[in-house]
Amino acid sequence: MDLVMLSRLQFAVATMFHFLFVPLTLGLSVLIAIMETKYVRTGDEIYLKMTKFWGKIFLINFAVGVVTGITLEFQFGTNWSRYSIYVGDIFGSILAIEATVAFFLESTFIGVWAFGWKKLSKKAHAFVIWLVAFGSMISGYWILVANAWMQHPVGYVIKNNRAELVDFFAIITQKLALLEFFHTIPAAFILSSFFVMSISAYHLLKKQNIDFFEKSFKLALVMGLIFSIVVIGTGDMSGVDVAHTQPAKLAAMESHWETKTYAPINLIAIPSEEEERNIIEFGEIPGILSFLAFHDFTAEVKGLKDIPKDERPPVLLTSIAFKGMVGLGSYFFLITLIGWFKRNKLIDSVKFLKIIMISLPLPYIAIELGWILTEVGRQPWIVYGLMKTKDAVSVSVSEIQVIASLIGFIVIYGLLGAIGFYLIFKNALKGPQNS
Repeated sequence: MDLVMLSRLQFAVATMFHFLFVPLTLGLSVLIAIMETKYVRTGDEIYLKMTKFWGKIFLINFAVGVVTGITLEFQFGTNWSRYSIYVGDIFGSILAIEATVAFFLESTFIGVWAFGWKKLSKKAHAFVIWLVAFGSMISGYWILVANAWMQHPVGYVIKNNRAELVDFFAIITQKLALLEFFHTIPAAFILSSFFVMSISAYHLLKKQNIDFFEKSFKLALVMGLIFSIVVIGTGDMSGVDVAHTQPAKLAAMESHWETKTYAPINLIAIPSEEEERNIIEFGEIPGILSFLAFHDFTAEVKGLKDIPKDERPPVLLTSIAFKGMVGLGSYFFLITLIGWFKRNKLIDSVKFLKIIMISLPLPYIAIELGWILTEVGRQPWIVYGLMKTKDAVSVSVSEIQVIASLIGFIVIYGLLGAIGFYLIFKNALKGPQNS
């Protein structure tokens, strides 16, 4: 591997590991806020127990997520210094707002919530966890604004050989930023709902704390079902946006080689980039790609052969990520819909509970595939149409230095991940008696 690929791999390892913890923080904060609000409104002690049990897991997850996220911003200075010089005026200002406003707001209120049980009134304490949830989502919004700008740069001019900010409002309100927010945050809610349902299913199968885990399961089920529908809707809107702004990514998603009208999708397609065709195709449905991309069965969809080879993303990886994400998204909707009909006889639905329990890794896989699709599908551009990834990497670091730091990341993050997941699942499987 050359310096560019090693730097990309290092950033991918750090980002994907960090993103194992962020979605659970986002979704669990909202579920806990609902639980505590129910306790304040009803006085039912079981909701207080639920708040404290899931809150303890939330705090462990948040701590690991913070530690693993700090290194990401440093990499822009170490491995991606030419990128930082070229777009730092824009990208830096967005990340600075995220760190100094949203993240500190979120962190401060988490501290108040964790240590304020006997110092605040019930209503004030419940209000604080809503502020935590709000702060988490605002933090997520700024990160997604930064990413959306890399996918679709707006509000800038090229001056003095670098991109300079001219319209901050255009950047923070552009359509892609909103689409990414309303697709990624609901995906995080789905992950959190499956986390709570899976742990609850484990205890229900063991007939432990049945009322406690039935209430937890039903609350998460409602969240999972609602946001599975939202994710499908915003996913469709994102596909239309990609068709207009990143046609190469769209073509790679469906391994679509020839420009044509009535463009089809294939249920299964294995592309060969060397031969510029799909070596295996199965289940062709004419016109569906045209419809999904432009809401018109007859619309023309640009094929990969009409895009220069050096501007095509990796087709196989982009296609696998897209189809895997769509398949899992459909599964989440179907299984939560089945759960809705079984919600009043959960304890007797042994097979369903087992399926939910073993489904726990699937939302994690889906959300990682989403990031792979977003980031790999943008290649070879680091800022689409403006700066290629090979032009963004630092020239002051050597391949040996990147390899050494990459090994360090893998070892340290591996240890952190093992400790974090051990503590999370140890507490989750223990049940609420010790919360």
